[in-house]
Amino acid sequence: MNTDVMDSRPTYGGLRLDPRAKSHLVVVDGDGAPAVLDAFAGAEDELNRTTILCAHEDVAAGGLERLCALRAARLQLSGSSEDLLTEFERVLDGADMSVRIYVAGRESFIGKVVASAALRGVVPDSVVAERRGGVSRRVQCVHCKHIDEGVTASPYRCSGCGQHLLVRDHFSRRLAAFQGVRIDAEIPGEVPPAMELAS
Repeated sequence: MNTDVMDSRPTYGGLRLDPRAKSHLVVVDGDGAPAVLDAFAGAEDELNRTTILCAHEDVAAGGLERLCALRAARLQLSGSSEDLLTEFERVLDGADMSVRIYVAGRESFIGKVVASAALRGVVPDSVVAERRGGVSRRVQCVHCKHIDEGVTASPYRCSGCGQHLLVRDHFSRRLAAFQGVRIDAEIPGEVPPAMELAS
């Protein structure tokens, strides 16, 4: 199998402030908080026009205090990533076209934010993103359509249909998930040992 990175695999350039934006909307999970702190350090003028939405369920010790210390125009904390996505959708629905969207955190979280923004007319490549955190992936089984969160090895057993799946580097922006295909389709039961996914 060709192990080269496929064109559909997302790449992340890191959080860089867009000085042309009239306002900034930052969406961050716990793993992404350090990226926001790095990008907005010393940017007081930009922070006056910034809304930060943060899922605080897994922010490292001291991270929340440091986010608060940035003194953004608005800091909204959510108890979970799901609640955060709902709040992001609400804020984005009321935003104007001059807002720049930033997202930082785990790859599956970034994918969900970008997919949600795309459903609201935002061009996915216009979202500034930085991946932080582990290598776990959100994977959709192409056979039963079940989505597993937090997959860290390939092959793995689909919790929907029980098939052993090879995790491909093919990423669906619409589903915000990588694709998993049956690894033993030609010779049932012949499953190679699992290997940790590469970043």
